Amino acid sequence: MKIASILLAAGQGTRMHSKIPKILHPVVGRPMVFYAVEVVQKLANLPPVVIIGHGGEAVKQALNSAGFAVQFALQEQQLGTAHAIGCAQPLLEGQADQIIVTCADMPLLQAETLQRLVALHAQSGGVMTMTSVIGEVPRGFGRILRDEIGGVRAIVEEAVATPEQLAIREYNVSAYCFEAAWLWENLKQIQLSAKKEYFLTDLVEIAVRQGYNVETLVVPDPTEALGINTRVDLAAAERAMRERINQRWMLAGVTLIDPATTTIEMGVSIGQDTTLYPNTTLRGSTRIGEDCHIGPNTTLLDTEVGNATIIQDSVAEYAKVGNCVSIGPFCHLRKGAILMDGVHMGNFGEVKASILGENVKMGHFSYIGDAKVGANVNIGAGTITCNFDGEKKNLTEIGENAFIGSDTMLVAPVKIGKNAKTGAGSVVTHDVPDNGLVYGVPAREAKEKK
Repeated sequence: MKIASILLAAGQGTRMHSKIPKILHPVVGRPMVFYAVEVVQKLANLPPVVIIGHGGEAVKQALNSAGFAVQFALQEQQLGTAHAIGCAQPLLEGQADQIIVTCADMPLLQAETLQRLVALHAQSGGVMTMTSVIGEVPRGFGRILRDEIGGVRAIVEEAVATPEQLAIREYNVSAYCFEAAWLWENLKQIQLSAKKEYFLTDLVEIAVRQGYNVETLVVPDPTEALGINTRVDLAAAERAMRERINQRWMLAGVTLIDPATTTIEMGVSIGQDTTLYPNTTLRGSTRIGEDCHIGPNTTLLDTEVGNATIIQDSVAEYAKVGNCVSIGPFCHLRKGAILMDGVHMGNFGEVKASILGENVKMGHFSYIGDAKVGANVNIGAGTITCNFDGEKKNLTEIGENAFIGSDTMLVAPVKIGKNAKTGAGSVVTHDVPDNGLVYGVPAREAKEKK
């Protein structure tokens, strides 16, 4: 049995009031269409066909750049959902036995739900099977019309429904499973609506008229059916997706002190017995080890953190942090910052494109940029590597066990030898040898007393 899938993604999304195509708006850090594609990829044997229209080139670029194996069909005129499905017919006719149809603006729909839909379709022996949800918030969904014994008779779109039909509280989720041959044959039977669109939902009435039963899978979790049409809907989807992700991590052994203020993106991994404090955001491909304490008020982007590390009230971007490190509060790790095991970084410190060796102690209000710092170095408060000469960035090297006095300015390029020391307030413009001592402005080597 070959299964193909079609994602409806051509709508203009005018109610978003945005220059960005609706389906590229992010939900927990990723364009909502990414979730929809991943879900159908778990069921289909063929690459999904994404129906594009408004902002189609941007959608293609986003999906291709992310490495998704998809096909695209262009709906040049916005003539409704049935017309959109017809745009995929040249790509899929004769290629599959069944067609799953979903919407790209429903990021919360889960693969398990579609698997149950496909199973129900196979059991029913019908030509189409659909999904519905029962609730109080219509969100623009069509209403399910049933007969006196509960059989599905039709779907009426909200735009053309009567007041009595609008009172119905069973809504069409717009996820379907069709027999492919029947779908392609009967699309042509759909008539133009009063809204000047061809509604895919008219296929329900056509199937019933032909004597087929149309089975409905009622989705128990209404959040799965949350379609995004406005930024209010977008915020609701963000909350629901964040709650889903957070729950998964808590069940896996991660403590979230305040899940409502904690954001964990899909690509993040977290070790057992790590604790996340309020207002913590973990983004991109951030990886955190076991027994860590992250937050409060901390953001990590594409950052790797070892075990038993503490990061408080700080920001790290594209950085690597070892085991048993303590950072913060109010620190900033910029791109290329590498902190080896046992490093301590005091409050209001900043590190960029630098390696801090094992057990380095970096005092508060210090900036280390474009530097290599050996193990067991003490960096006094207020130390700055003056790495930019107006044209290029220059390297500072500090040897093992060196002691850098408070308020030292290290004017790069410069090398500080092993076990060397700088006096407080020094401006170091020349290399310092191993075991050397310099102080002053500019710093000079200390003379031995005779």
